[in-house]
Amino acid sequence: MFSVLSYGRLVARAVLGGLSQTDSRDYSLVTASCGFGKDFRKGILKKGMCYGDDACFVARHRTADVLGVADGVGGWRDYGVDPSQFSGTLMRTCERLVKEGRFVPSNPVGILTAGYCELLQNKVPLLGSSTACIVVLDRTSHRLHTANLGDSGFLVVRGGEVVHRSDEQQHYFNTPFQLSIAPPEAEGVVLSDSPDAADSTSFDVQLGDIILTATDGLFDNMPDYMILQELKKLKNSNYESIQQTARSIAEQAHELAYDPTYMSPFAQFACDNGLNVRGGKPDDITVLLSIVAEYTD
Repeated sequence: MFSVLSYGRLVARAVLGGLSQTDSRDYSLVTASCGFGKDFRKGILKKGMCYGDDACFVARHRTADVLGVADGVGGWRDYGVDPSQFSGTLMRTCERLVKEGRFVPSNPVGILTAGYCELLQNKVPLLGSSTACIVVLDRTSHRLHTANLGDSGFLVVRGGEVVHRSDEQQHYFNTPFQLSIAPPEAEGVVLSDSPDAADSTSFDVQLGDIILTATDGLFDNMPDYMILQELKKLKNSNYESIQQTARSIAEQAHELAYDPTYMSPFAQFACDNGLNVRGGKPDDITVLLSIVAEYTD
């Protein structure tokens, strides 16, 4: 029904809500993942870390922890293309680049660019499109560096409040910025944005900060106040608690997605754009839930 993964032997000697960061200790992320594919793929974790057409990765390097989520554009299925192939290959490529040390922590756009370029140069033809969000914690500087292209994204929560969040990028309603590879005859017709178009941010984090990275399947179905309610259940920073909370958030979003009477954030956005829409938005859902902790190798 769900999948949760742990990375590394981490001791989270942090108090949720944040501590002074004027220290020389290295930081790390304790991360759990959970997700659901919509429709017949419900609850199935495909090869790699993929939920339906969504994909994600969590990679550790001596200098940084790196997270990524991507949402394959489902419209490609109408042309006989599996949308999960593009998002999954993009995330696996980014993960490999991080593990090989071929990245700079302060430049998450560089990870996205290098991964996308590898896909463009792939000898085996790969077609599709995907949004993408990369989050990097620099262990030593205690800074979080992010790159978000499209409508996946992240929240940073401290003391029960959202202190940082990604900006959604849309060309127009329900058409997010996206990386694409189209067949030659469709180039110029298929939307394709540059990795450089990603919205980039850098800011300091504190021990105990909560970082929630997710695809739009979460944010389209759960407003901030509901997410914050679930995060209040996170009473400590041990892995089991993070795992349980990640599962709870993903399950609630999944249930709301199929509620026809619920006024979801997506339905509200549609109404704001002149459409008479109500209910949740059935979609693949991927949640990566992390807590900033003291690093122990």
